[in-house]
Amino acid sequence: MTPDKEAEGEFAGWKTWKNMDPYEGAAGPFYYKRGDDGEPIAAFRAEKRHMNGFGALHGGCLASFADFAAFCIAGPTVETGAVTASLNIDFLDAAREGDLVTCTGDTPRAGKSLVFTRGIIRAGDKTVGSFSAVLKRVGG
Repeated sequence: MTPDKEAEGEFAGWKTWKNMDPYEGAAGPFYYKRGDDGEPIAAFRAEKRHMNGFGALHGGCLASFADFAAFCIAGPTVETGAVTASLNIDFLDAAREGDLVTCTGDTPRAGKSLVFTRGIIRAGDKTVGSFSAVLKRVGG
């Protein structure tokens, strides 16, 4: 996928995948951009449909966002294509309806076939999750 579709509304200036993955479109939509420091940041606004029965962000939604963010963080290292080989996530706190959920991270290692990413997910000043992911290059 080529990440180059400009967002509108609240997320004007952000981007999402050009060929939106049907699942991510339904789960999100999720957005990304490069911050003022040039580092990748992913985000979405938590809505009622993202909540579990206790009024907190559903863990499945957080995991889906982490998966999206892993690819944003990996950026150009996976432009020719990749799939998620492994995703490990820790749920640390609750995000609530209306929260802006963001993720920043880095790529500590990118080999010939595997790319390793990690990220921190926040809702405001709360850390709500952390993850590490291994992406497997395909195609190209």
